[in-house]
Amino acid sequence: MIKRTLYFGNPAYLRTANEQLVVEFPYPKGADKVAKPKPHTAHIEDIGVLILDHQQITISQGLLAKLLANNTAVITCNSTHHPTGMLLNLDGHTLQSKVFATQVAASEPLKKQLWQQTVVAKIQNQAALLGRQERGGSLYGEPDKLLMNMSKEVRSGDSGNMEAQAASYYWKHIFREWGRFTRERYGAPPNNLLNYGYAILRAVVARSLTGSGLLPTLGIHHRNQYNAYCLADDIMEPYRQYVDGMVCDVLNAHADVTELTTDIKKQMLSIPVLDVMIDGKSSPLMIAVQKTTASLARCYEGKQRKLLYPVMTV
Repeated sequence: MIKRTLYFGNPAYLRTANEQLVVEFPYPKGADKVAKPKPHTAHIEDIGVLILDHQQITISQGLLAKLLANNTAVITCNSTHHPTGMLLNLDGHTLQSKVFATQVAASEPLKKQLWQQTVVAKIQNQAALLGRQERGGSLYGEPDKLLMNMSKEVRSGDSGNMEAQAASYYWKHIFREWGRFTRERYGAPPNNLLNYGYAILRAVVARSLTGSGLLPTLGIHHRNQYNAYCLADDIMEPYRQYVDGMVCDVLNAHADVTELTTDIKKQMLSIPVLDVMIDGKSSPLMIAVQKTTASLARCYEGKQRKLLYPVMTV
């Protein structure tokens, strides 16, 4: 089932009643008390991601508890409208302790093989997107050849650091039509669009990891001691290019992207339902991520050796 992504960017009071999220809005300034807007509702079981993007949003503990029980990822934003925090369910799988044990016991050779597969999938998707952008769509139907050659050179654990080499080439070319670009977290636009899109993607991946009984903190490659979502950052790598592609679409549609307008945010919120190809079938991105995290759990359990990742087409 495809879960909904809900975004709140205005003052509101969020509570729960009858297993539903109830949204109450304050009286408009200067309006008669009779003109108070009517509450809106949404079934909690249908919500996959909830984004809170206003400093005057109040949410009840009862609603938070039900959202987390439903494995909903709750994202909070700061005063500049950038995502800064995320809440996830700590009990998202019936056999969680068993899956945790296999994850903790994973050998270094296994993690190196999984990271190799991840980097190969990422570079190949970068090649496909770059080929699409440079050739104006699927005119030639070929991914970028240099990146494809790089993907063939990735060794176990990416000991040759091909991911960084591919990234250097990729970022120099992907937004070339819109000027010189450097990928920096706090850099000039469209870095702001990438950060926003990646935050949504990260929430989707982290949510699926907990749903598969995995601990998002224990990565296969990322090991930052201050990062609570190292595994999510690992698994989302081959999915980032779908966000990059959407950013290209936003740049085509909007002359000014210095601010994240409501229209831009609305477009970016469709990331979880983007169509992707995985395991030979078309699937919404959110469902594809669930297939990926489920395959990772099976790899940890020794039931399979290959991760399922999406394949981007030119």
